[in-house]
Amino acid sequence: MSFTQHEISGVVFRTAGGLRAAGGVAHAFSTRIGGVSGGMWASLNLGVTRGDDPAAVEENYRRIRAAMGGDAAGPLVKTSQVHGAHIRAVTRDTPILGLHDREPEADGLVTDLPGVTLAIYSADCIPVLLYDPVRRCVAAAHAGWRGTAAAIAARAAERMMADYGCRPGDIRAAIGPGIGPCCFETHEEVPAAMEAAYGAAAAPYLAPLPGGKFKVDLKGLNALALRQAGVEAAHIEVDGECTMCLPEKYWSHRRLGDRRGSMAALIQLL
Repeated sequence: MSFTQHEISGVVFRTAGGLRAAGGVAHAFSTRIGGVSGGMWASLNLGVTRGDDPAAVEENYRRIRAAMGGDAAGPLVKTSQVHGAHIRAVTRDTPILGLHDREPEADGLVTDLPGVTLAIYSADCIPVLLYDPVRRCVAAAHAGWRGTAAAIAARAAERMMADYGCRPGDIRAAIGPGIGPCCFETHEEVPAAMEAAYGAAAAPYLAPLPGGKFKVDLKGLNALALRQAGVEAAHIEVDGECTMCLPEKYWSHRRLGDRRGSMAALIQLL
């Protein structure tokens, strides 16, 4: 299975083959293409805290949700991301807030409610979507380097297992577009955090450079975290596109700083 790029009514997004083949779920990894925002947010900005025109962001959500399929008018749940490892469960008792309302702090979401769209944000950080077609449960996680060191992808899978009865062998995982090892150069604190989290298993994803820096493969480390949680390697797909390498297609925090919009990864049980 592999990732596929789609363009529907001008909205460009990507989907994972394994999630599509399993059926019963709609999902999308957005790009920056196909919205109505202008200026530094052009054009499909989905970040509600970036300073963009709220009406433009609402229209961008309408467009990506219509293009993604599923119930485009159903509840949307997002998070106030803090680069941690907390997974927030969405249940029938969860208040559904407005698009521009501040959500509780978390970097992951999980639910078994059909029709509810989960959304997490990125602009170099690694978006991870999970789906169990047997138990009918989905999760979404935002993995920056701190979240990766905290194994948030694994925490999301483990929450699916502990709270919803999912079996690790049934979980499908999609690791979407994010900064690749081609562009993610760091000082020693990042590889040290990965070694503390994963031990010797982290070594293949850390490449030392002259001058004391390292290239770090965050996508590979998130896949490692999922395997360590019991998700089968054959059920983990990784999108090779680097958000920093493709500035016309994605926003990159490393390239642009705060003068940018945000992509989103969205998933909904049908």
